[in-house]
This record gives sequence, C-alpha cells and structure tokens, in this order.
Amino acid sequence: MSYTALYRKWRPVSFEDVKGQDPIVQTLKNQITSQRIGHAYLFCGTRGTGKTSIAKIYARAVNCEHPVDGSPCNECPSCRAILSGSSMNVVEIDAASNNGVENIRDIREQVQYPPTEGKYRVYIIDEVHMLSIGAFNALLKTLEEPPEYVIFILATTEVHKIPITILSRCQRYDFKRISLETIAARLRELTQAEKIQVEDKALLYVAKTADGSLRDALSLLDQCVAFHYGKLLTYENVLEVLGAVDTEVFSRMFSAVTEGRTGDCIHILEEIVIQGRELGQFVTDFIWYLRNILLIQSSDEGEGLVDMSEENLRQLREDGKKADGPTLMRYIRILSELGNQLRYASQKRVLIEVALIKLTKPSMEPDIGSLMERVSQLEEALEDLEAGRKSLPPSAFSAGAAGIPAVPRGAEAYGEDNAQGAPGAMAHVNAESAAFSGASAPEISAKQVALPKAQLEDLKLVRNEWAKIVREMGGGARAYLRDTVVEPGGEGCLTIVFLDPMNYDMGKRPTVIGELERQVEARYGRSIYFKTRLAGRGERLDTIYVTEEELEDKIHMDITYED
Repeated sequence: MSYTALYRKWRPVSFEDVKGQDPIVQTLKNQITSQRIGHAYLFCGTRGTGKTSIAKIYARAVNCEHPVDGSPCNECPSCRAILSGSSMNVVEIDAASNNGVENIRDIREQVQYPPTEGKYRVYIIDEVHMLSIGAFNALLKTLEEPPEYVIFILATTEVHKIPITILSRCQRYDFKRISLETIAARLRELTQAEKIQVEDKALLYVAKTADGSLRDALSLLDQCVAFHYGKLLTYENVLEVLGAVDTEVFSRMFSAVTEGRTGDCIHILEEIVIQGRELGQFVTDFIWYLRNILLIQSSDEGEGLVDMSEENLRQLREDGKKADGPTLMRYIRILSELGNQLRYASQKRVLIEVALIKLTKPSMEPDIGSLMERVSQLEEALEDLEAGRKSLPPSAFSAGAAGIPAVPRGAEAYGEDNAQGAPGAMAHVNAESAAFSGASAPEISAKQVALPKAQLEDLKLVRNEWAKIVREMGGGARAYLRDTVVEPGGEGCLTIVFLDPMNYDMGKRPTVIGELERQVEARYGRSIYFKTRLAGRGERLDTIYVTEEELEDKIHMDITYED
C-alpha cells in the first residue's frame, strides 16, 4: 500500500477531532441539533486551520441518518458515500482552477435538481477569492435565493478580495491560528499513535515553526521523520532538516550586535552558512528572539506572553539588559525590512551582512533611531573617558577632599566613574546664570560641607556607582534618572536632585523610587531611602562633602556644618 502523508491520514472525520476552533465547532453542532441550518457559509482564515476539514464534516453531518450530538456518525450509507467521494450530494470545487463564469453556470444548472438520496446538496468552493468578477456576479443570485435543499460553503484565505455583496449573503466564520500548545499536544498524540520516537523539545519547535497551522506542522513533522526514519528525532535533527538555528546562536549574535562587534557578527553568520542553515529562516527567528526580549523588557506580564523554558527566559532577561526599547525596535525594523528583501534576493548573505553592519554601526543609517543610538554610544564613551580621570594627578582637578573632587554638576550627577553629559549640563547652568545677571559667570570655589562618617560613606558608595545603577534600571526609569545629582538626605537617606522638570514629574513616582531602593539594597546590602527634589534656577550643585576631621585638617578654609 502506498504511503499516506500524515496531514491526510489524520484529517479530522468528526467535530470532536477538530483542534483549536472550539467556538466555530460548537456553533455548527448547535445548528444541526436544532435544525437551524443556513444556506450559505463563509469560512475564512489562514492556511491549515481546518476550513476545508470542517466543511466536509458539516456536509456529512447535515446528510447523516444518525447524527451524534451534531457530529456525523460516519457509519450510515450517506456518511460512507461522502467519505469515499462517491456521493453526488457533496461537490468540492477548486476556484483557483475553475474560476470562470461557465463553471458557476454549471453549478446554477445542477442546483435545480434535488438530491436523489439524503437531505442536502452541499457545494464546497475552496479558495473562493480566486473567482473572476463575472463568476461572482453569476453566483450572486443563486447564493441569495438557493433551493431549500442546497448549502454553499465558501472557503478562503483572503477574505478582503471577496465582494461585499457575497459577504452580506453568508454566515461568516473566522478561523483563528491554532495555539502552540494545541499543535504540540496534537503532534504528541499522533507520534504516539504512529510509534514515532521524538523529543518533546523537537515537537515544540515544529509547532512553533508551523506558525498556527496544524497542517503545516504535520507536513514539517513528516519531513523530519522521513529524514531520520527509525531513529529518535531530536531537537538538533529538526534544526538540521528545517535549516534553522539554535537559540544560543541568537544570544551570541545579539551580544555581538549590541557591543558593536561587526567582525564577530560576520563570523557567526559564516558559521550559519557553513552549517547549511536557511538564511531567511534565520532572520525570521532572530526577529522573533528580539520580539521576546522586547516583550519581557516592556511589560510586567511579558514572561507570560513568551512560551519558553525557564533557562531560555533567564537568557532573555540577561540579554534584555544590553539594549533599551528604542534600540530593540530599531533592530526589528531593520531586520523586518531585510526579511522582505530576502524573498526575491539571489545574494541573501550579502544583504544580511549589510544589515548586520547597519545594526552595529548606527552612523551608517541617518534616521532618528540611529542618531539616538549614536548619542548613547558617545555618552558611554564619555563615561569611559571620565573613568580614566582617576589615574591623573590630583593637581589636574580643583580642590577636593575625601576622594570626591569638585567636579562640574553634570559629572557629579553620574558619580566618580561617569561624566555622561557633564559638560553640557554644567554649561547650561553657568550660561543660564550669566544670562540672568547680564554678566559672564565668575569662577567661585566649591563649598565644603562636613557630614557624619556613616552618611558620607553612603553618599560616596552610591555616587561612585551611580552611572551603573542608572544603566541597570529598567523601562523609562533609566531615562528619568539620567540627568540627576545625588546629595545627602539625612541618616540612611539620600536625595536625588532632578535638573529637568519633566524627568522630575516622572522620576519621583513611588514605582521608580521603590525599584531604585530595591536595586541598591540587592547590590550593596544596605537599606538606603531616597527623597527627590527639583534643582532651583541657577543653583550650584558642586558641593564637596567631607568628614569633620578632614575639614578641621584644612582649618584655613571656611567651615560649614550640616545636620
């Protein structure tokens, strides 16, 4: 006996066998049990979701002599005749190859004669959107007032191409994509029945690749089983057959992209090419990987929307710290445009290499997203430059004490190892003051203030790491705290001084401050509370904080004590 493909062998024969379309199935069963049967139905939805299968089941059910809870019994002569394809009561037409006016006129002539056996003549027109305008017009009158023994079932994947006059005469049922869990469960059921040894992880990947189509999933599984017939079908086997790439490769590629390592990106792509992976599938899966990172990063419920193992979720969380939301959206935009180009490209590898260069070098793409990323990279470069300041002699800076030199306000806002945006921030304050007074800003030495030793330790601890703390904040909190200054706030408390009123309005929210306090406690093991305030107009924020003992050693300076 010749081999039958899995999707044909396991086509549903009753409503109970249909997976993932429960609302539609229940509605049709209710119509049969209540004898409220319509004359025209429109089944629309993506491929492989059960449109034709349900149409055939419904055709048997309306003619079945002994229906069971709305489903055909598949045992009576009528059901067996329809199943074998010998019944004259059910006519299946492919509109892709029978789309002319003559074909529809043949149907109009046939519907004049009642069925010789059974109750209904059922016409199933598949891919009905392929009919010509003349054919639609010829069908219109028959569809509007058919004989009481005729039922039309129209199936399509492109409902927008069907004239509104046809739509208005049909009961419309939208078939949704089948969920990953439903497809995977069905594949497990079939592999057990077929005695096929397969890893659960392999089935999950096949179900994911099918993209909501159960028929596609069965075809892919058939292909994989044929390639490794008689052996255990593993996850690696499935990747090999489908030309796909393991998740670990996406993590490596993502790290190389975010760190600007163009050469490493090209080397990883070369490995994929040598392994014989399908490049178009690689781009599609990489976009999906970035989408998962964005979901986890953007929503508190993101992890519930990503169907992955805890191990992979942990990796996504780590990768999510390497890029913010706008950067991820820029990556997805570039790769989505690339995906469209790859459909018709003969040199796919070259196009992907160009896209990787765009991702790692934003300067090559003159749009707003790229400019923002370039600014971010420049800010990080300034941080590294400021970090090297510690290696310079003390004479290179203005007078300071206790390891906290008198630095401009913007540099102080980001701690000892970070001067991100500092020159601009200080220039803004000085220029604003000068413009207000009508004179150039005089150079005034920074004020020195004495603090209790415990408070000074907390201040130094957070100031020196402020840039890293801010960078690790998630969502919009990172942007709100970017241009801020940390000052003493009392015993066990620090004050965040905001320079921008809009950032102050957003950054002072309890959710932001609470997240900051939890992060500081987890990082340093200290419970430090944070207050917030908005800097005054022209206010100087370059105060040097020291202990009382250190200040007494420099008694020739002005002494100010703060509680």
